[in-house]
Amino acid sequence: MDAYFKTFLTAVFAYVFALVLIRIAGRKTVSQMTFFDFILGVSMGTITANIALGPNRSLAGLTLVVFVVLTILLDYLHIQSFPLRKLENSEPVIVIENGKIINQNLTKTRISMNELNMQLRKKNIFNISDVEYAVLETDGKVSVLPKSQKQPLTPADLGISTTYKGLTKDLIIDGDIMTENLHAAHLDENWLFEQLKLHGTNDIKRVFYAGLDTSGNLYISLKRDSSETEGQYGIE
Repeated sequence: MDAYFKTFLTAVFAYVFALVLIRIAGRKTVSQMTFFDFILGVSMGTITANIALGPNRSLAGLTLVVFVVLTILLDYLHIQSFPLRKLENSEPVIVIENGKIINQNLTKTRISMNELNMQLRKKNIFNISDVEYAVLETDGKVSVLPKSQKQPLTPADLGISTTYKGLTKDLIIDGDIMTENLHAAHLDENWLFEQLKLHGTNDIKRVFYAGLDTSGNLYISLKRDSSETEGQYGIE
């Protein structure tokens, strides 16, 4: 029993220790990680696992259970406690304000100008002076608000009314009818088969996908033959 209790305490310590190290290391999404960051993360995980397991490897199952329970508990506490959420994930940080870079915040979050420019380019921003606000989110991504004169025009800006556009309802996926979606659209299978005939097929199994948009337009994509000529669907 003493071995189980010791393993439990060691696993809790290793879990908290890993959280602290990750918090200190900063915020980067997987897509932003360099090869060095990846190797460092894997190494940290391995070392943390060795700490948690200790000399008694036979209790690895208990360590895994403790990690899972702590993760679930922490997720629940995130929902209930804003201070804890802020402590673990920090908070969004403004890195550009009114076209001016806040270099102190870049230093604090350990984000280089090269990384910031890369994130801005992904948002189609190639001139920092066009940015009203840029915020480094807790997940490591940058949210950008362009200046009003640099934002694209919308129908609302021009006073043009538009029709409602909602989600497309999946009616057929890989030859199977999504009956619930079909009935939710107040349609039946007879209507669906009539539409398929208009698109040149009577066999539902030949349909790879069919979807109905909010304007009543039906999109149908039939399955293609398995054979393919070289380079037909892309460069190889």
